[in-house]
Amino acid sequence: MTLRQIKPGNRGFLYVNSHPEGCAAVVDELWQQTPAPAAPGTAPGTAPGPVALIIGSSAGYGLAATVAALRTHGMRGLGIAFEAPETERRTASGGWYRTARTAALAGPDGDFAFLNADAFSDAAKEQALDHLAARYGRVDHLVYSVAAPRRTDPVTGEVHHSVIKPLGSAYRAKTLQFDGDTPLVGSLELDPAVEAERNATVQVMGGADWKRWVDALTGRGLVHPGFHTVALTYVGSDLTAPIYRAGTIGAAKQHLEDTARRLQQDLAPLGGQAHTVVAGAAVTQASTAIPSIALYTSLLRAELGDGFRSTAQQATALWQQLTGAAPLQLDEEQRIRLDGWEMDDEVQAAVHERWAAATTDTLAGLADTDWFRAQVGRLYGWHVPGTDYDAPVRTAVPWPSAI
Repeated sequence: MTLRQIKPGNRGFLYVNSHPEGCAAVVDELWQQTPAPAAPGTAPGTAPGPVALIIGSSAGYGLAATVAALRTHGMRGLGIAFEAPETERRTASGGWYRTARTAALAGPDGDFAFLNADAFSDAAKEQALDHLAARYGRVDHLVYSVAAPRRTDPVTGEVHHSVIKPLGSAYRAKTLQFDGDTPLVGSLELDPAVEAERNATVQVMGGADWKRWVDALTGRGLVHPGFHTVALTYVGSDLTAPIYRAGTIGAAKQHLEDTARRLQQDLAPLGGQAHTVVAGAAVTQASTAIPSIALYTSLLRAELGDGFRSTAQQATALWQQLTGAAPLQLDEEQRIRLDGWEMDDEVQAAVHERWAAATTDTLAGLADTDWFRAQVGRLYGWHVPGTDYDAPVRTAVPWPSAI
C-alpha cells in the first residue's frame, strides 16, 4: 500500500488535490446528520427497500440524497457520478473518495451500486438500465442532480458549453474575494450573454437530459406504478437574480421546470409524478463558480447561524415527501419547496441590509467568511476537523463497485 503526503494546491476556490480521509469524514458527518431508520427492516441490508436511481450521487444535494436514501430508507438501486481517478500528479477527485465512503457506510450487505460514467451519454443510460432491469426489474424513484460545464448531445454529437452570464444587460455587483487569507469585497462586471450562449447553457443545464433518462426508463417498462422523479433547482434571492435566476442559468432552470410539467403529463397514465425541487442555498463546487453567490451565502450564514439548513437536513425532508411520510410541499408552480428557511421575508430583509453595508472594512462583522472558506475546502476533503493533514495517506482508493 503506497502512502502519499499531499497538499491542497488550491488557488482561490479551486483545489488541485482532494484528501481521501477528509472526504470520507465529510460523508461520515452527513451520515450522522441523517436520521436512522424509523422502523425495523428499513436499514441497509435488511428488508428490501424502494429502488432509486440517483444521477449526480457524489456531490452536493445528490450526495446528500444518496446518503439519506441509504441511511434512513434502506434504499436499493444505483448512483451515477462522473469522477476522476488518481494520476501520478494528482489525487482522485473529491467525489471519487466520497463515493467510496458512501458505499462503505451502506455496508457489505447493502444493495446499492455506483457507476462512474458520463450521465449525458447514451452508453451510460444503456449500462445503467441494463443493471436496473436485471437486478430489480423496476424503479421507484429517479433523482436528477447534475451540474456540469458541458454536454455532448448524443444525437448530433455537438458539444454545448454552459456560461454564467446575465441576460439583456451587463451585470455589476459585489463579490467575495480573498487576498491570501484576507477576505475582500470586490466588484465584478459581466457583459450579457448572446443568444447562442443562452441556448447552449439550456442544453447543458436544462431538462433535456433528465427527460431522456425518464423516457429511457419508461420506454423499457422500468418504472413502478407510483414512480416519482425529481430534479434539483434553485430560486434564491433577488440580490443574485441578475446573475442566477434572470441569467443564463435561470433560463436553464426554467427549462428544467417546464420539463417537469411535460414529464408530469407523460407519467400520469402510469400513476407517476415529476417535480422540480427548489433547494436552499448551499456551498457546492457549482455554486462557488457563480459570481456574488459566495458573498451572499456568507452573509446568509452570518444571519442564520445554525439556522442555515444543511444539505442533509434538506435531503431528509425531501425523502419524507417522496416516500409519502409527509405531504408534498408544492408552490403555485408545482415545485417542491425546501427553501423556506432561506426565503423567509425577515431573513431576506436582513441579508439585504448586510449586503448594502458590506465593504472590505465592514465584512468581518457582517459575513461568516471563515465558515464559507472552510465549506469550500471541505468539498475536497480539506478543513475537516479531526483529519491529520500532516500524515501520509493512501490515495489509491478503488471505485466501490462495477456493473
